[in-house]
Parts: sequence; C-alpha cells; structure tokens
Amino acid sequence: MKKEFKAEAKKVMQLMINSIYTNREIFLRELISNASDALDKRYYEDMKSSKEVNKDDYYIEIIRDKENKTLTIKDTGIGMDEQELTENLGTIATSGTEKFRKSMDKSDISELIGQFGVGFYSAFMVADKVEVLSKKNDKAYLWTSENAENYEITEADKNEIGTEITLFLKDNEEDENYDRFLEEYTIESLVNKYSNYIRYPIYMLVTKSRKKDPDDENSEYEDYQEKEVLNSKEPIWKRPKSKLKEEDYINFYKDQHFGFDEPLSYMHLNLEGLVEFKAILYIPGKAPFDYGSKTYQKGLALYSNGVKIMDKCEDIIDDSFSFVKGVVDSEDISLNISRETLQKNRQLRFISKQINSKIRSHLLDMLKNDREKYDKFYEEFQTPLKVSLYESYGAKKDELIDLLQFDSKDKNRKITLKEYVENLLETEDKIYYAAGDSIEKIKNSPALSSFEDKDVLFLTDKLDEFLFRMLRDYEGKEFKSITELENDENEENQKDEIFEKMKEVLPDEVVEVRKSDKLKDNPVVLLHRGEVSIEMEKTFKNQPNAPELKAQKVLEINENSKAYDMLKDSFENDKDRFEEITKTLFDQAKIIEGLEIENPTEYVKNIWKLIK
Repeated sequence: MKKEFKAEAKKVMQLMINSIYTNREIFLRELISNASDALDKRYYEDMKSSKEVNKDDYYIEIIRDKENKTLTIKDTGIGMDEQELTENLGTIATSGTEKFRKSMDKSDISELIGQFGVGFYSAFMVADKVEVLSKKNDKAYLWTSENAENYEITEADKNEIGTEITLFLKDNEEDENYDRFLEEYTIESLVNKYSNYIRYPIYMLVTKSRKKDPDDENSEYEDYQEKEVLNSKEPIWKRPKSKLKEEDYINFYKDQHFGFDEPLSYMHLNLEGLVEFKAILYIPGKAPFDYGSKTYQKGLALYSNGVKIMDKCEDIIDDSFSFVKGVVDSEDISLNISRETLQKNRQLRFISKQINSKIRSHLLDMLKNDREKYDKFYEEFQTPLKVSLYESYGAKKDELIDLLQFDSKDKNRKITLKEYVENLLETEDKIYYAAGDSIEKIKNSPALSSFEDKDVLFLTDKLDEFLFRMLRDYEGKEFKSITELENDENEENQKDEIFEKMKEVLPDEVVEVRKSDKLKDNPVVLLHRGEVSIEMEKTFKNQPNAPELKAQKVLEINENSKAYDMLKDSFENDKDRFEEITKTLFDQAKIIEGLEIENPTEYVKNIWKLIK
C-alpha cells in the first residue's frame, strides 16, 4: 500500500529537485555519509556487547550497473526496520521547510542539505526512482518511491544486516548528463573530493589492465575488473599535519556537515601525556541557522580509538565556545561511557580543559595576527562569550574578557579593553562608555559633547552595559557611563530656585534638575544617578515578566542656550509658560533617549504655544 510523504518532506524534496542552484553531484556525499553513520552505530553496538569484531565486516560498496542504469550504495551498517524506514525516509528533520527555503535563497543548496538533515532526499536530484533494501533484525524491508510522489514498504529478502540504496538514474537532459554518475572516473573523483576520510573502506569494481601472459614481454594487454578501496580510510585527525592541505580540512568540514559554508579557521591538535587525544576543531564562517535557539546543540563528535561514541558530546566544550565544531578521539576514553558518567570522567575533564584552553589561545592569536578574520568571527559569535562571562558572575573574567571588542569613538572601529587602557594616560582611572540602540544614535547624544578629549566605548548590544556593571572594572580602571552622575555633583545646582521649581513641575519624573556649560548647541540632556541607567530601564521595560526598574533621572539644562534664557524669563514673569517650557524640555530629553512621552498631544500643543 502506497503512503504519502509528510507534507514538509515533500516540499523540501520539490525545493531540491527543482532548484536551479542544485549541485547534483553531492547526492553521493550524502548517501555515503549516511552509510558511515549506520556503520558507526553497528560497530559501536558490537563493541559494547563484547561481540567479536572483524573490521573487514564493516564497509561501503558502490555498484554501477550501466545496462540497467542504476547506481547502488551498499553498507553493512545497523540497518532499519519497517518503523525506522517510515520515520527516517518518510518524514524530515525538525529544521523546517520555511527555514530551509529562506536559507536556500541565500546560498547554494548543495551546501545546505546536510545542515538541514535532508541528505537522503538528495537522491531524487539524480534519480526518478529510489529503492532502499534494509535489514536490521530478522526481517528485511524494501522501501520504494518513484518521482518522490509517494512511497511503499514491503517485506523483502536480504541475507546480511545493512542497507542497499539503489538509484534508477534519470534520462539525460540538455543541461545534465546523468550517465556520468555511472562512470568509474566520476565516482572515484567524487569519493576523493567529498568522502576521502570516511573511516570505513568504500569499495568499487574498477577496470585495470594487465598482460595476458606475464612471462611474455610482447604479450598483449587485457582489461579486467577488481574491487578496490576508493578512499584513504585513515581518519583525517590521525594523519600527520604535514601530509594534509587546507582543502583536506575544508572537505572534511563539509563532509561532516559542520557548516554550510567554509570554516573561518581550524585547529589540528595532537596532545600526548597522561591523557592522549587527537582533535580537529573548526570555527565556522557563519552561525548555524538555529544558533541561539533551544534546538541548537553544542558539542564535539567523540571517538574512542576511531569508534564514534556520540555525535555531540556537550561536556567537552564550554558554553563560551559553543560555536566550535569538530571531532575528538582518545584511546583513554572508555567505549562504554554514558552521558550519565561523562561529567565524572577524569580523562574527559582533562581533555575538555585542554581543548577549551587551546580554543582561547587560538582566538587570541587570531585577534593579534589576523584582525580582519577575528572581526568576522566576533560579528558572528560574540554573544556566547558575553553570556558566559555574565552568567558566571565574573568567574570567567580572566579567560574571556580579553576576547571582547567594543566600538570606539576615537578609533572609529572595534577595539579591545586592553587597547583602550593602553591609550589612557597614567593619571586616568576610568573606561568611559555610552550605551544606545545604534552607533549613530550614540554619536548624536548630547551627553557625548562633554567627552571630546576622551575615548568612549559605544555599547550597542543590550547585554554590554549589564556586563560592565557586573564586572565593575578592567585592570583597575572603573567602567563609567557618560550619562551617570556622581552623588556629590549636585550641591551648587540644588541652590538654584529655577531648578527647584522645575523639579516641582516634574515631581515623579526626575530626582534633580541642574545646569551645564558642556552641552554646546544641545539645550537639554537626560542623565542618571545610581546603578540603573536609562538604557537598562528601556531593556527591562521591553522584557516580558521582567521587574519594573526605573532610572533616577537627572534633567540637565544648557545654561548657554536660548531655552535657558526662556526659562529664566518665564520663571519671573509667566508661571504657565514656565511649566510649558519645563515639560517640553523634559519630553525632548526623553525623545532623544528613546523613551516614550506620556502625552504626545500635550507635547505638540506646548511646542505650538512656544513658537507663537
């Protein structure tokens, strides 16, 4: 009985099959990768059960049949039962069709397929019929689909455990020769390009030449066929660095679906000592589509002497470096380790400490020697660094703070805190910053006019100011907001009757009104006292279920402005006009800071009264 694909799976297949961006050759990479995963699972289960293991029993084979125009990818992996065939081939991963489509619009689809967990469906880019013969336990089943319209599953015969995927290739088209996927050279090239470091042998019958009579120098040559291993088999992380090229690392990155782009940087580690391990770690060029969401899972693929224990071991990588992808292989890790015992495993804790230290050192080296590349990294992955630092209440200050960057007023680019401090005079003891929605808004802030002779860091990330408040200082230099007033900066201003009267007009809005001679052509600015800044108040206000926090606002008036002259005149001659000017100036200060004004209609009316 034929069954319908789930709607989401069908949509994704149509997107792939009909996409003009499709790089059809990657179907082989996807099917080989799936076969390798199946072999990993069987090998791991066999090792766990103390079953006698013969490595020769675990392999992949590619079978070309030009006469019937079929290509078969066979593996001796764990196999699938009827339910698993339905779940794995009739549905789709949780990536979602819409996200897949949006990402496809921005990138070559061939680089997205593995990331979105839809690798098997790439078979339909080259085949109009696909058969999957699989055996897991006692029974074998045949899954069949034509033109990706529907599928059926029937009982079948198969001697060995494992899976055979047979592709009935499409007829050649004007712009695509599907027959090339039956050519020996093409298959060899694709395996070398995409799947060279698959851990299991990939066999195929290849044509060779030999003398008909080996003892006769003048003997004619004849062609014969022999099964040959197409891939190197040795995992890339076990090969000497001197024998690897950059393209080898990039191909492995793509083959393992660590990202849909090229990696920004990579590390090849080989540490010896009390605990020995090898690792290849990557910093992606772009954040994954689900990075930062609840569905994202950090971690490295964990191997024990070449046997995969788990796809993503979360305990190896700190949350600070959750973006790092890669593999770790150690003979000192037990094959029978479980998620429950991971955190208690001394060897794994040692490996984790070493790896996180190496990642930090690598990033610092990039920061020092390749700033352009580091800036690209920071643009994508600054958030986990800040979140980890903030959530640790400063415990990770020493290891993370020098990785942070912030926009600088004077340098007109991002700088580190170390670079800021290096440019300070010995007598200066503060690191000044301004928080806001954007660099442009901060640059237009009246408060900035008082800091022409000092550099100011621009904080546009909502977390930045909270981070500075929590950390308090860097190398003994206090973090100081340019909108924060000290508590002793008010004695002279409090004696002015004009400002006392203005405070009475705004009883619940401000804690103080004062004058300033540093605002240049800005008539007014809103400052604050205490721990809660105006930007922090705005952040809390926009968070659901967050406590209501209010900044202690201080309204500062430019004593050299026309507005101040109008205030003095109305204070002496027109009480109503004085109140109108006071409210208007306060509303203008709120607007500048991005705060809502309570009565826009009154504000507009006051403006019109004042300009009459």
